[in-house]
Amino acid sequence: MTPLTLALLIFAIMLVLMAARVPIAISMFAAGAVGYVLQAGWLPFANFLNTQAFARFASYDLSVIPLFILMGNFATQGGISKALFEVASSIMSRFKGGLAMAAVLACAAFGAICGSSVATAATITSVALPEFKRHGYSGRLATGTLAAGGTLGILIPPSVPLVIYAILAEQNIAKLFAAAMVPGLIAMVGYMIAIAIYVRLVPGHAPERDEAPRLTMHALTGVLPIAIVFTVVFGGIYGGLFTPTEGAAVGAATTFVAALLRREMTWRKFKQCFYATAEASAMIFMIFLGADLMNSALALTQVPNQLAAVVSGWGLPPIAVVAAILLFYVVLGSVMDELSMLLLTIPIFFPMVMGLDFGMPKESVAIWFGIMVLMTVGFGMLAPPVGLNVYIVNGMAKDVPISESYRGVMPFLISDTLRTLLLLFFPAICLWLVSYIG
Repeated sequence: MTPLTLALLIFAIMLVLMAARVPIAISMFAAGAVGYVLQAGWLPFANFLNTQAFARFASYDLSVIPLFILMGNFATQGGISKALFEVASSIMSRFKGGLAMAAVLACAAFGAICGSSVATAATITSVALPEFKRHGYSGRLATGTLAAGGTLGILIPPSVPLVIYAILAEQNIAKLFAAAMVPGLIAMVGYMIAIAIYVRLVPGHAPERDEAPRLTMHALTGVLPIAIVFTVVFGGIYGGLFTPTEGAAVGAATTFVAALLRREMTWRKFKQCFYATAEASAMIFMIFLGADLMNSALALTQVPNQLAAVVSGWGLPPIAVVAAILLFYVVLGSVMDELSMLLLTIPIFFPMVMGLDFGMPKESVAIWFGIMVLMTVGFGMLAPPVGLNVYIVNGMAKDVPISESYRGVMPFLISDTLRTLLLLFFPAICLWLVSYIG
């Protein structure tokens, strides 16, 4: 069996198992196990399993993942989202489609202390969806806005996928967070512009004017915890007071205190925060293990190295290679979730990209490529036929057909496409803030 045939067999086994609804971690583990045993035999495979799990999970850097997830769960259970949406709707109510814009603002603010796209979408939807219905917004615009707004949970730091990229690519987490700031804000503004254009070109989906409560000092104090947590975490990280991992711990503790002060945290919610964190972390770590085994099996075939050499030999412009990789991510996003995509493909694509000449320092290339991958992952959260965020939001809007929700995200996908092209051709947008970090 040739190396290429064996590599294709590994991928085929994984896809067949996924189609049979086997969990992605087990699908990758089984495919990798078959490929590893066929090439190296049973004893080397057993020895690999004996050491790999500890080697992977003993990494100190991995502790940042459950800490940021716990921080997001404290924010979700602490009732912070309701205050965010009330303030945002008070500010944006003067504009047509203002309530939808307010939902985007609330998602962006919540994402600044959450780090999860699904959690952001589900949390803000639970607060905003009844208001959308009460004000007469169509199900298409309401669900499309909330699904798209949820992606800001990973586009605006902290971001769990970006942390995973940093670990896989061995890059500085703080610099990647800084690089994601401006693209995340561009995403937020782009979504608000998409709403403004849509409600004017397609009338009947939003009222002419939204009625919202006046902006009061009491409402402003409700969002104060967000500002405090964000300032403490990122101010401490970039001020050199603590590392990103320590910052995640400080952020989780600060968010917990904020939830206590709001008197929203009960003992039941407190336990639920840890249960949800344990469940999400276990899922991510199991995917790590499955991806490690599959990538090791692929590495034994030497196909990734051969692929990198072939691509380099084509003489294509480096930008064209990155564009092709991003298109591949869009396609892969239709059958795989974002964490699985990163864990499976970064070990293959990252060395390939780092071998190209972009006229930039290698660290800058690594950071820029990470942001480009993050943007494309956000695209995959919305694009059919999967679009996990669309499924989450539509599941909470029982009376809206899934087809309407997919139509609702189309203006935001156009915004995503334009933003991705902008960042692809102008890497400096991602990198200028990084230059201020020592």
